[in-house]
Amino acid sequence: MIRRNFLKGGLAAGVAAVGALALGRQVAGASEGKFAVSRTEAEWKKLLTPDQFAVLREEATERPFSSPLNDNKKSGIYSCAGCDTGVYSSETKFDSGTGWPSFWAPISEEVIETRTDYRLIYPRTEVHCATCGGHFGHIFDDGPKPTGKRHCLNGVALKFKPGMAQAS
Repeated sequence: MIRRNFLKGGLAAGVAAVGALALGRQVAGASEGKFAVSRTEAEWKKLLTPDQFAVLREEATERPFSSPLNDNKKSGIYSCAGCDTGVYSSETKFDSGTGWPSFWAPISEEVIETRTDYRLIYPRTEVHCATCGGHFGHIFDDGPKPTGKRHCLNGVALKFKPGMAQAS
């Protein structure tokens, strides 16, 4: 009897977790006009590649070491692939060894938004575009000086524009 109740409780918790994951997959506020750039799901699907849509709008994660931007060493600006807002500079990019493009700071704090993500049970800080709500990746506390932060981003969520890099 105790084992049966334990199994029922575990099953209920699992169903609740899967439900929470499904609900959290769509970018909140993106189609309700909260952001300066808002589009319907159909409009985003027309504008973005399937991989970009999965990451930016459904908060998926690309495979590590799959983005050409991970190894990019050129000077320039990394912009949101959804709305073209400049969000990161090559001046703050570093090789984290994780397989994703990493930066120690955005161009300014105003171009990003953060929120807490509990999908892996323990809290992580998600980073999103402040202009369109697109999901970039996560921020960790194991980066280099001067911030000690690692903005670990999906390369497919970014576009690179070569040229003069903005200092953070």
